[in-house]
Amino acid sequence: MKMIFRLSKVRLAVSLTSIALLGGGLAAAPGSPATAGPIASGFASAGPIASGFASAAGEPYVALGDSYSSGVGTRSYIDDGSNCMRSPVAYASLVAAAKGYSLNFRACSGAVVADVTNSQLSALSTSTRYVTISIGGNDAGFVDVITECALPAWASDCAGAVAGAQNYIRNTLPGRLGTLYSRIRSAAPNAKVVVVGYPKLFMGEDCNALTWFSPEDEAALNDTAVLINNTTAARASAAGFTYVNPISRFTGHAVCDDPEWVNGLSNPIEESYHANAAGHRDGYTPLVSSPLTGAAVTADPSVVAAAKAAGPAQAAKQREYAALDRHIEPKVFQPPTRERLQKLADQRGVNLDAWLAKH
Repeated sequence: MKMIFRLSKVRLAVSLTSIALLGGGLAAAPGSPATAGPIASGFASAGPIASGFASAAGEPYVALGDSYSSGVGTRSYIDDGSNCMRSPVAYASLVAAAKGYSLNFRACSGAVVADVTNSQLSALSTSTRYVTISIGGNDAGFVDVITECALPAWASDCAGAVAGAQNYIRNTLPGRLGTLYSRIRSAAPNAKVVVVGYPKLFMGEDCNALTWFSPEDEAALNDTAVLINNTTAARASAAGFTYVNPISRFTGHAVCDDPEWVNGLSNPIEESYHANAAGHRDGYTPLVSSPLTGAAVTADPSVVAAAKAAGPAQAAKQREYAALDRHIEPKVFQPPTRERLQKLADQRGVNLDAWLAKH
């Protein structure tokens, strides 16, 4: 069954008004009630952490990185005074709960390599035992690429956007990752470090309203995921870190698959094109935990409950870093709005109303 916030594709039934509403009304600001959902109040009454889970005395585990590590897409986030959108059901939270690790959850939505260096590495020390990180997608401007490719073919320069991202990944990202990984090793010389890649978003289908990804667009976006994963894997290996590639595990669970582990166009917009709660629980958690801890973690209901119960304590810990985190802004997919489509249609001599009536 698809997630209840899926914006299903029924092209002929979509009105021009709905396009305008999607572009404006659904895109709630990060940290707003629409984004944060019910958890902030729910966590306050979650009660004590389940016995045996997430002990403060556990081995130190620091989760670094971007939105794919922070848990954007899961629709539940701790109230830590930032826009980082850290989820109690992200893989880092689940692994920590299952193993009793003391988690410092520094991953932040919108983070680029420089943000990890400037805002997250201070959490590392010689006592850090475990580190996970995903980074590089925002540096390559992947959200902007998805935004461009979601436009109709007559309005989009998807190929140009993809080419720009791939050029960055080939020529600039390797050096930045190499420098970052060296700093991680220097700051946490005794840690097991696992570098986590990105899944393919599509498997040949786009069932979402108000997006127009062609099969060629989807293939190009997937190729870009493969490229950044290969680049990241090479730099991680050179640093002596373990790399995990989620593509195989997420095969059959992409946007519009059943079951779907990656959100398509969603409400709130911030949830779009990220792994959902099932993706973190059944996709990332066993994949990442196996090399990190020596055995794959199964996030059963007791583990999930313990991770959620640890939310308030984690929120309090992350508020100590709020000044570092506030300058990091989430990178949010922008759906094709009526205003934008009309402007592009005027530039290209396209009758937008007539085109929409057929699509």
